[in-house]
Amino acid sequence: MAAFLTVALPAPHAHAASAGNATGATQSGDTITVTTSSGAAARVVLARADIFRIWLSPDGAFTDDPAGADLAVKTGFGPVGPTLTDAGTYYRISTPSISLRINKTPLTFALYRADNTTLVWAESEPTSWTGSQTTQYLTRGADEQFYGTGLRLGEWALRDKTVPIAVSNQWTENTNASPAPFYMSTNGYGVMRNTWSPGSYAFAAPTSLRHNENRFDAWYFAGDSLKDVLKGYTDVTGKPFLAPIWGLELGNADCFNASNSGYQGDHDRLRHQTTPDVVGYATDARTADMPSGWFLPNDGYGCGYTSLPETATQLKAKGFQTGLWTSTGLSGIDWEVGTAGSRAVKTDVAWIGGGYKTAFNGVKQAVEGIENNSDARRFVWTVDGWAGTHRNAVVWTGDTSGTWNAMRWHVPAIAGAGLSALNYATGDVDGIYGGSPKTYVRDLQWKAFTPAFMTMSGWGATNPSAGYQDKQPWRFAEPYLSINRKYLQLKMRLMPYMYTMSRNATDTGVPATRAMVLEYPNDSVARGNQTSGQFMAGDSFLVAPVVSDTTTRDGIYLPAGSWTDYWTGKVYNGPGWLSGYSAPLDTLPLFVKAGAVVPMWPQMNYTGEKSVSTLTYDIYPRGSSSFKLYEDDGVTRAYATGSYARQQVDVTAPTSGTGDVTIAVGASTGSYTGKPASRGYEFTVHSASAPGTVKVGGTALPALTTKADYDTATTGWYYDPSDRLGTLWVKAGGTGAAFTVTATDLTVPAGTAVTSTGPISQTNWKLAYVDSQETAAETGAATNAFDGNPGTMWHSRWSSGTNTLPHEIQIDLGARYDVDSVSYLPRQDGGVNGRIGSYEVYVSDSTTSWGTAVATGSFPDIATATRVSFTAKPGRYLRLRALTEAGSRGPWSSMAELTATGSPSP
Repeated sequence: MAAFLTVALPAPHAHAASAGNATGATQSGDTITVTTSSGAAARVVLARADIFRIWLSPDGAFTDDPAGADLAVKTGFGPVGPTLTDAGTYYRISTPSISLRINKTPLTFALYRADNTTLVWAESEPTSWTGSQTTQYLTRGADEQFYGTGLRLGEWALRDKTVPIAVSNQWTENTNASPAPFYMSTNGYGVMRNTWSPGSYAFAAPTSLRHNENRFDAWYFAGDSLKDVLKGYTDVTGKPFLAPIWGLELGNADCFNASNSGYQGDHDRLRHQTTPDVVGYATDARTADMPSGWFLPNDGYGCGYTSLPETATQLKAKGFQTGLWTSTGLSGIDWEVGTAGSRAVKTDVAWIGGGYKTAFNGVKQAVEGIENNSDARRFVWTVDGWAGTHRNAVVWTGDTSGTWNAMRWHVPAIAGAGLSALNYATGDVDGIYGGSPKTYVRDLQWKAFTPAFMTMSGWGATNPSAGYQDKQPWRFAEPYLSINRKYLQLKMRLMPYMYTMSRNATDTGVPATRAMVLEYPNDSVARGNQTSGQFMAGDSFLVAPVVSDTTTRDGIYLPAGSWTDYWTGKVYNGPGWLSGYSAPLDTLPLFVKAGAVVPMWPQMNYTGEKSVSTLTYDIYPRGSSSFKLYEDDGVTRAYATGSYARQQVDVTAPTSGTGDVTIAVGASTGSYTGKPASRGYEFTVHSASAPGTVKVGGTALPALTTKADYDTATTGWYYDPSDRLGTLWVKAGGTGAAFTVTATDLTVPAGTAVTSTGPISQTNWKLAYVDSQETAAETGAATNAFDGNPGTMWHSRWSSGTNTLPHEIQIDLGARYDVDSVSYLPRQDGGVNGRIGSYEVYVSDSTTSWGTAVATGSFPDIATATRVSFTAKPGRYLRLRALTEAGSRGPWSSMAELTATGSPSP
């Protein structure tokens, strides 16, 4: 598929230079220039009271600006009028939002709030340069956390991590698929280095921020929250683009012109001989009643296309848009868009794999090719983004494989991308290589709750199911077929909610897919990687993907408030942890935030298949809440000049107990082509009791006795106590005006409190002792048992010496905990050798006195995890003894991961 491109990042030079001392500061309007004893100079430009640029030039000139206007597209927001003061040991630049200190001896910078007392960040030593790289050093707060750096493939909380800000095209965990020289901090600021040069950010103490250039140039964004910082960052770099609404539907890319002699793949693929063969796949999708929205029937690599206009026309007739995936460039895009009807571009690493400005320009060319030749919106995919890519393209994780392990790190990667304002970030469903029906289903489930997603056909394994190499969701046997349909249909019903979230991203810079910290920045658990395996889909949905071969999901963190299980209606009260959640293959753990107001379409397989003659609002009443629906024509750029509509819905309900629920639906304000003059409204209101009455305005609606009666009625209400523990169904009739629905005597569910017991973070775990480990013939080191990566394992020694049972591993948890469970995950490489049979578990404050085992038993001889719960015991050390091997196969022990739950103990 693509050659791996690597970038060498040299280590810091021992003889770096710096600016010396500040010798003077002068002001010209919103620009302050600082001279120094070395001849270097610094320039501070105030773009807004909360946004500024620091440009440090080693030679004192400000002529080298390689990024130009590519990254920072808006650098002025009107006069700022900063105040420059000589405060003795430092110069002070003041605005109503910030105080920037320029320390004189030596020259360093420090940012404070406007009070000049509350520290935001400070340089711990002068910025230095070697001729080939420049490094800034910042002090690190005691509990300061860091986020950003683009589409980083792994956990999104970056404290103590070193992140390459460089294009490598490796697409493996802890690399960066689309790096961005941007990060933000819980101290209330963000930084974008204004550069195309690769770098490396070490979020240690001190924090070291390096780029491979002999200059320093950075934009700073101050804010009271992470959302404020994202707004400032995207005010300067441009807001996330608004995709066409069909772009939120599932897409698929493949070569359908395999008979072309220049094609580098299999020339004999059935139903892939010429480009119009893709229409057969479109027919299959519709026959299978499977939602899907667009195809990319060209992958370059000699494939090319035939009969493109006819193919695009036939696909459009079936509700599909057509795009092109190219490895060679865009020489024909004017015709492909303007005449043939193509509406999307996927750039390929063979063309833009050099990254940086090359890739950025390629994406820009694709954007212009679409928008200069049609009234359509940009819809471009790239694998090598940079800062600013969020305004132009979808980014994805590259050529990855369909494995549980890859799925595990994809969840935080895609949620974390939003912390760099990348609203559209994804990975190929079940990867491009390998895969299985189970991993496909599980991956599709959670990605259906992200804005954009795509399958990559043609490179998967031909087994374990016929046709699986196509990775089309409709080319599966049951039960996988029905599960795929279930989640694709749900996404289509939720389209008005998800489209509104994407428009909010375009307005504010806050992504639709949100790491938990974005919604709960003051929750100490949500701030860190303990919640990196889950995310918020917009304002209302908490998604906790299942990323292993199991039917039980542990370690779901529910922040403060009430959360309703979307499938069962059971209510949980946070903050705390939910473990043992039943998640069979067809169930994605999904929770709805109290107060949620969720707009839903009628069921359809693609946008425009049916008119939205009735809009449903799914409501989870508790206290006061609201939602503002966004709508436009979905395909053109007319929205940018005001052609759109919004509708406000306000809900007032009891915070607990029984009372009246009032739903105030505002009139839809604004206009766009195709806007309905009126529509019907339906409400599903979740309540533990039936209402006394239901009225629209002052008119009582009739109570209907069965769901069948309700389904055929024009107006009325029906209460079903068995539907998710109680649902009130209301048909309010059709209107184009504002109206109010009032239901009396509804009961807000009390809910069940979750526990304070949660996963014990492995970050600070250390190996205390292991009796045997294989490090000669394979990487079977004991530390692999708690590295957070199921793809590695501990294996007892087998290549030399004796190997007798029992074996044991002792772990220092890093602090004292009341430990109440452990989970054992056997090796995940397909082997069975060393699976633990009978075991003993110990918890203690000492490795020399373990006392009595807290748990004993036998693990089943299976590849999935087994959780062992026991009465909580305090201790710092955890010990697992493997007494026998499962199946009596030999004297070995192996383990992919050992995890534990508990709560901090004094």
